[in-house]
Order: sequence, then structure tokens, then C-alpha cells
Amino acid sequence: MSLAHISPVLPDHIAQTVWRGDALGGQRAPVLSSGHTALDAELPGGGWPCQALTEVLQAPGVHAEWRLLSPGLAQLVAQGGTVLLVNPPHGPHLPSLRREGLREDRLVWIETLTPLDALWATEQALKARSVSAVLAWLPQVRSDQLRRLQACAMQHPALAFVFRRLAARTEASAAPLRLEVSVSGHPPKLPPPLRVNILKRRGPLLDRIVEVPHWPTGLAPLVQRAMPMQGCAPW
Repeated sequence: MSLAHISPVLPDHIAQTVWRGDALGGQRAPVLSSGHTALDAELPGGGWPCQALTEVLQAPGVHAEWRLLSPGLAQLVAQGGTVLLVNPPHGPHLPSLRREGLREDRLVWIETLTPLDALWATEQALKARSVSAVLAWLPQVRSDQLRRLQACAMQHPALAFVFRRLAARTEASAAPLRLEVSVSGHPPKLPPPLRVNILKRRGPLLDRIVEVPHWPTGLAPLVQRAMPMQGCAPW
């Protein structure tokens, strides 16, 4: 049969799984708004993907994960969800998280002794359907281990994030969504926005940086006092 005789009309259940390379892909699984309008506009489906792994890369000394994720996670917590943390590099500052809407009674913090223990804990968390979001700091995870985590995330009904060093940018990754997150060094005004570079998504490459202006609620008074001193701001 020639191509001319193939109908361009596809059944609905197939058409929903097909996307053109020059268009932003949709999401068959649910998504959760990131809480950042500019970022949602560039994410397939308009938010963080459920049933999929999201990989966040940061340079040494950058710890912007809570600024990036807290607006979306607060939505889950408000609905009674639970957020599980595996090996965060610093102990969560509960008063600050509470101000962001992340109550301590909805957070579970797991600290492991070895990278393999952290990987095992993450995999088990992804198999626990009672956990609404899994955040795992796995700087030493390998590409084959990421594939296994992605396979687990596909069966997990909610969110899954893995944090890695920026040096892993050139390594293969099974995560459908990869982000590089940094903080602007010398912004024209305070507070400095987060800079999100979408390295991989279901859709065309994005040739610009997405700026996220969100700033922790508890630091707002400090930012206001620092405004007259922009020239010597410590960011």
C-alpha cells in the first residue's frame, strides 16, 4: 500500500500518544502545577509530571530545590499528601518550610549511610503509593540506576525528583524531564530569580532560560531591607 492511501486520521487512543517534534508534548499521566506560571508554560502538560522521573541538576554550592519545588509541593500537602526526602544535603529548616505551606507532620526525612542505601530507599519510596512526592539527592547515581528508578516512577501515582550535580549534564539519563537550576549572580533588582534551563522535555529544545521569581516567604523582610544596598548584595 502506498503512503498516499494511508489515512491521516488516527483513532483517538493512538492520536493522544503521538506528538510532533516541533510541538510541546502532552501528558497522558496527570500533572501538578509547579506554581510558577512561566515554567508551567514550558512544561509538557503544564506542570510537574506524575508517573515520571524529573531530574534537577545544580552546580556545587547551589541549593535552590526548595525555591523551585515548594509552591507545587504545598498544593500536595494542602490536600493531605506526604513528601518523602532521601538524603537532603542539609537538614530541612522546618519553620521556613512551614511558612511555605509544608507542614512538618507531612514530611518524612530519611538519612542513609551509603549511596546504595539511598538508592534502595528511593526505589522503595517510589513503590509506596501512599507517598505523594519523593525527593532524592543522589549525586552518585549511575545511568543504569536512573533507568530502574524511572521504571519505578512510571508505576508511582505522584511526583518523583532526583537531584544530581551539574557535572552529570553530559551523562545519559532516562528521566523524561531534566532541568538545570541556578541563581542569577548580580540581578538588576532583588530578589534574584531562579534560572531554569530545560535540558530535556517531551517537545522541542528550549533555547532560552526560564526565570522563576519565587522567593521564600520568611526572607521577604530581609529582602526589603536589602533593597537600598543592591550594589553589595551577597547573591
